Amino acid sequence: MAEASIYEQILDPAHRANPYPLYAELRKTPVAREADGTYVVSTYDEIVALLHDPRVSSDRRNNPQLAAALQEGPPGLPLPFIGRDPPCHDRLRRLAMRPFGPPHSPARIDALRPWLLQITTGLLDALAGKGRVDVVDDVAYPLPVTVICELLGVPREDEPRFHPWVRALVETVDPSTGTIKERQVRRDRISAELNQYLDGLADAHLRQPGGDLLSQLLTDNGPDGRMSRGDLVSTAVLLLIAGHETTVNLIANGMLTLLRHPDVLDRLRREPILIIPLVEELLRYEPPVQFLAQRATLDDIDIAGTTIPKGSPLVLMLASGSRDPGRFRDPDRFIPDRTNNQHLGFGSGIHYCFGAPLARLEAQIALTELACRLENPRLVADPPPYRPNPVLRGPLHLLVEIDGVRAKSAR
Repeated sequence: MAEASIYEQILDPAHRANPYPLYAELRKTPVAREADGTYVVSTYDEIVALLHDPRVSSDRRNNPQLAAALQEGPPGLPLPFIGRDPPCHDRLRRLAMRPFGPPHSPARIDALRPWLLQITTGLLDALAGKGRVDVVDDVAYPLPVTVICELLGVPREDEPRFHPWVRALVETVDPSTGTIKERQVRRDRISAELNQYLDGLADAHLRQPGGDLLSQLLTDNGPDGRMSRGDLVSTAVLLLIAGHETTVNLIANGMLTLLRHPDVLDRLRREPILIIPLVEELLRYEPPVQFLAQRATLDDIDIAGTTIPKGSPLVLMLASGSRDPGRFRDPDRFIPDRTNNQHLGFGSGIHYCFGAPLARLEAQIALTELACRLENPRLVADPPPYRPNPVLRGPLHLLVEIDGVRAKSAR
């Protein structure tokens, strides 16, 4: 049996707690070809160049490995805009941004700050009297899920219903969970169920529009017209996944990192303003999205002394690029006030993370409150158990012993 490549070892759940030595080994060959014809790119400059290269497609229909599976399965939801190429991507992204952020709604995210703090305060107040807490279940998960449900206009009581759908969809992006065809069949089945739920919810919002994102997307009459119902549902699914997984992992990875660096935790208590650069460093040091695995080349591309042929699948190792010593000083050291920190935690180029402003704000508030209110927090297990997914990497649970919960601060 052939020895597993470095990329295959990264996919192995046995390395989930610390994939970074494998990334360092991978960077010795900036552009590596896998046995199946996939090209794995692991160094910062090359990743950034490809993220900005119009010859790289984000549409999985242009990926020969994925296209075959798509042809064999039943039609599902339209691809979300992050999985489209220009000009379709650009139009759908503009439509999605109109009610969500600048230039049309520039103050929407910052105006959420008091409400986000209120939710976080309530979650921490509920921990009073406990000697052991699970940062994932008690704070990192309920905060972003509550927020995204409210923003989208999804009844919070429905969350237990669609949570299994979102978790199952996330599992289909894990390359280690079956063949491409098997994952696509599961994705189509789950998408059909989620589509039915969200389509009914959209009907209800169309009858009685409110201030939520679904209502605004349904009724927007901007210069680009309206989203189709299918595109609207795909956008809603995209936001739900982000609320369930990526921000959860950002907060959980962040608290784990702070507990491993007690000097930084103490400093954050004394200097709450430190949280702004600290979250950026977390996005570099322990990013919730480790790599992008559905890109493909639309033409031959010469990069780092290698020609990647037209039609080749691409994997861009964001987490490896963000620890590239060719770009970052002391890349394996957590430096909370690192300057010139142009990390890849939210990607780069036209597909830069749509929800980045909200994720930043949620993480800033949650981590500051956890640091300031949990008394003498200690890790129960290090490393904690991790989710098996190598793409959306984060602890499954993060058990912490505490001496108590401090009263709400006056900040």
